[in-house]
Amino acid sequence: MSLTSARSALQRPTDAVPPLTPDGDEARRWAEEELSDPSYDIAEPTPFDRIARAIGDFIGSLLNPDVSGGWGSTFALVAAIVVVVIIVAAFLVWGVPRVTRRSAPRTPLLFGDTEHRSAAELRGAAAERARASDWDVAIVLRFRALARGCLERGVVDPPPGATVHAFARAAARAFPALATRLEDAAAAFDDVRYLRRPGTAELYRLVAAVDDAVVSARPAAREEVPA
Repeated sequence: MSLTSARSALQRPTDAVPPLTPDGDEARRWAEEELSDPSYDIAEPTPFDRIARAIGDFIGSLLNPDVSGGWGSTFALVAAIVVVVIIVAAFLVWGVPRVTRRSAPRTPLLFGDTEHRSAAELRGAAAERARASDWDVAIVLRFRALARGCLERGVVDPPPGATVHAFARAAARAFPALATRLEDAAAAFDDVRYLRRPGTAELYRLVAAVDDAVVSARPAAREEVPA
């Protein structure tokens, strides 16, 4: 085989290969086929992404000092003034947020003992012990119900270390007409709880009557109990 023949034989397969550079129509068809791949749909931003990006771009444009004519700083100042006006208007309409007295958490400790029950629950427990003639426990529970009820109403706030007599004095300032009876109820609690004197039905009725009177009375003011 001559050199010319061999060269022709090597060129024939190359001539059969299509050109690697497509024309305009071929390139467009290839691009459409490539973009129709589902993986490109996953990469597309969601409507939420577009909204978030638009908001971010808008805020960035307000804060951009390079906006022509210096309007970026002006827009930022106007936006800040609008926000302040809205906040002030909200305070004027709804007032300053404050914690209501009734929403205050109940004191876990009450006269030295852990107590999570409500006033109503303590009154029920006291009545149950009274029916069983367990006067010592009934008196203690009913006085605690009295103190818890004052706390729930936001009238008197006994701290964990407050004594029953300190509570009675604070409650007396809130309920001046019941001052003597509150002190008598505190003495009854002290007698059976700390002095170990036997409770009686009469003492229980005394404490229960004071509790009922406090429940129906209107307080003069809220009092803090010294620890």
